[in-house]
Amino acid sequence: MSSVDLDRTDLLLLTELQRGARLTNAELAERVHLSPSACLRRVQRLERERVIAGYRAEVDPERLGLGLQAYVRVQLRHHDADAVLAFGEAVNAWDEVVTCHALTGDMDYLLHVVVQDLEHFSRFLLDRLLGQAGVADVNSSFVLRTVKAFRGMPLGR
Repeated sequence: MSSVDLDRTDLLLLTELQRGARLTNAELAERVHLSPSACLRRVQRLERERVIAGYRAEVDPERLGLGLQAYVRVQLRHHDADAVLAFGEAVNAWDEVVTCHALTGDMDYLLHVVVQDLEHFSRFLLDRLLGQAGVADVNSSFVLRTVKAFRGMPLGR
């Protein structure tokens, strides 16, 4: 997938939408100094070209009773297509895993896991992750505090 040419106004639109996607078109247009119709056309183009891949609410995990986060590095026993596919399917079925990245280096995957507490993490680790055929090794690190949370993609050029 190739990158899309974006001008200064597109970057301003994306910056404002990353700060607050619930802005009305009129509010957004005012912030980026466009007419509402021009603003809407640009946003629709950014959506059509998949620069804007979607909209979602930012949810506070602690308010949902999900007070423990961990990053889990996973190494697979085998790396053939079937093993990789089976692991990917399993990870996508586990609600506790909020992101999963394939990595270079000594571990194959990095999972961001969000659970209620240490007991919930233990059940996830023992019953799901280590029970998954093909997992050779895991290494977990617990989040003590978040120093910088995700606030959007870097748009400065």
